[in-house]
Amino acid sequence: MIRRSLMIGAVSAVALMLSTGSFAQSLGTADEAKAMLTKTVAAIKADKTKAFEMITSGEGGFRQGDLYPFCFNISDGKIPVAQKGTAAEKLLGTDIRALKDSAGKEFGKELFAAGAKDQITEVTYLFPKPGTTTPVAKVSYVTKVGDLGCGVGYYK
Repeated sequence: MIRRSLMIGAVSAVALMLSTGSFAQSLGTADEAKAMLTKTVAAIKADKTKAFEMITSGEGGFRQGDLYPFCFNISDGKIPVAQKGTAAEKLLGTDIRALKDSAGKEFGKELFAAGAKDQITEVTYLFPKPGTTTPVAKVSYVTKVGDLGCGVGYYK
């Protein structure tokens, strides 16, 4: 009986270590977010329709752990594409300028302004991680891509 309890404890400890390790590996870094933004820009410039398909599905490296791209129209601020299974998916068709975080920060206006620039700009705000509803600190790198503003954010 004691041996069985020790075995269950050992297996539980290993499972916990493995799950913690895999969770930690799923957290994207600032450098990975910038790299994905660069990849997003290149894909949209090459074939916007195909890029939107890959962004929506997360295929082709457009989903790495908790990193994923988002885009909005520069003309009206509306979000035309969002990855399935992310909090951003619920925002399809929304004017990004209307977004506020749980602290009341109007981060959508900052994202929109950053998306009108031909340079990468950092925007910090609170937003839920994929699969959750609790907002946490997030930094997004945002830039202009033709008639779109696009970004990729990582969670702190």
